[in-house]
Amino acid sequence: MSDTNLSLVLYGIKDLRLEERPIPEPGPKEVQISIRSVGLCGSDVSYWQKGRMGNLVVTSPMILGHEPSGVITKLGPEVKSLVVGDRVAIEPNRPCGTCYYCKRGRYNVCADLHYLASPPQDGCITRYFCHPARFVYRLPDNVSFDEGALVQPLALGFYACERGGLRVGHYLLITGAGPMGMAAVLAAKATGACKICVTDLVKDRLEFIRKLGADVTVHVKGDEDPELTAQKVVEYLGKEPDVSIECSGSQSGISTAIYGTRPTGTIVQVGLGGANTNVPLVIATLKELCIVGNAGFANKYETVIEAISSGRVNVKQLVTHRFSLEESLQAYTAVLNREGLKIIVDCTKSKDL
Repeated sequence: MSDTNLSLVLYGIKDLRLEERPIPEPGPKEVQISIRSVGLCGSDVSYWQKGRMGNLVVTSPMILGHEPSGVITKLGPEVKSLVVGDRVAIEPNRPCGTCYYCKRGRYNVCADLHYLASPPQDGCITRYFCHPARFVYRLPDNVSFDEGALVQPLALGFYACERGGLRVGHYLLITGAGPMGMAAVLAAKATGACKICVTDLVKDRLEFIRKLGADVTVHVKGDEDPELTAQKVVEYLGKEPDVSIECSGSQSGISTAIYGTRPTGTIVQVGLGGANTNVPLVIATLKELCIVGNAGFANKYETVIEAISSGRVNVKQLVTHRFSLEESLQAYTAVLNREGLKIIVDCTKSKDL
């Protein structure tokens, strides 16, 4: 084991620092993990650039990163389900486990949920990290650390499909071709969607998302009427979508989903935009649309790991850049500048590889 715990710490707006932290010891029901791969996310960039995301505000130094994989290096005395040396993916949820929602398996809306790299909870861009064993999952031998880090974003996609009631043979609209839209496409293909249409403002994203499995795409002009965009979606799909997964958080994206989705269909609102948005609610009402919220995910890690291991989902194609922990400041700059798709920080010292 390394005797240092280099960590990427956010102190405030645009104030990221690499510094040594004490190596943490696992609690009774926790495991200590040598972190290997961590995927970078736009929410981390929001904390870095704005000091907040929504109503979550950085008020004290916080380690970034919430898409980790690694190797178990120590066990808490009550842990029996894992052993030292296990290669694992780490689910970033830390719910209370005792509230009304936790007891019903809906721990993603726990009243006392701590989510990695969401204030005040530290994240995983660090050498060593401790986490509850019940949210740590073994990786099959054919699943790499990078793939293990991408279980988290893919879990968001699978959960959104579940929330929408997506079934084999359904037609699907996804508004927004960013990382969440890409995860939704991969999950929807594995779930059995018949035909998928994706909309976005950026042509390059649409070109790539077709390679991931989108059947048709609609390039949206910045000032385009959402009703017109919806008409294009229906034309390209050949019918109104049964389910829409809204990943952009934009007013136009939400409106497009409402105009385009078939009567009695379902819209899953994943993207987070402004606190208040003007949408054609009368249309949604008269079409008897079901509009559901989507708060992270729950109970999806085992499903996603199996989907990756079996080859039903290929997440390797998402990784375009890799940086060492020492280069993590450059890594976040690359995310900020929208360089590539998924960027991975390798937190392992070379001697530990």
